[in-house]
Amino acid sequence: QVQLDESGGGLVQAGDSLSLSCAASGRTFSRYTMAWFRQAPGKERVFVACISQSGGNTDYANSVKGRFTVSRDNAKNTVYLQMNSLKPEDTAVYYCAANYDVIMFRSPSRYAYWGQGTQVTVSS
Repeated sequence: QVQLDESGGGLVQAGDSLSLSCAASGRTFSRYTMAWFRQAPGKERVFVACISQSGGNTDYANSVKGRFTVSRDNAKNTVYLQMNSLKPEDTAVYYCAANYDVIMFRSPSRYAYWGQGTQVTVSS
């Protein structure tokens, strides 16, 4: 089992950058595929990015590809989401999720562990 705690959200202007962190508890963090999802008001939770257990493989939603970068530090039990060139449509609550599996899924239903979320608001 793993507990996740996101941080780093805030209010920024369009074009700005923001970095999110997700700290995980437990001793087996390196065995979890990690992902970021986001949920805008009145909309479903959608995939943003994910990263493999070792960090060697990543996957991104088309809407953030080239602007966002997911990374992890297994020694610190932390996964990161660097967000550049932010747009108002990136406004959402961002969630970190973990899956005890080698496969990288885009569906939120495949992730058993979730953080509480952190709000990102991008003004135009």
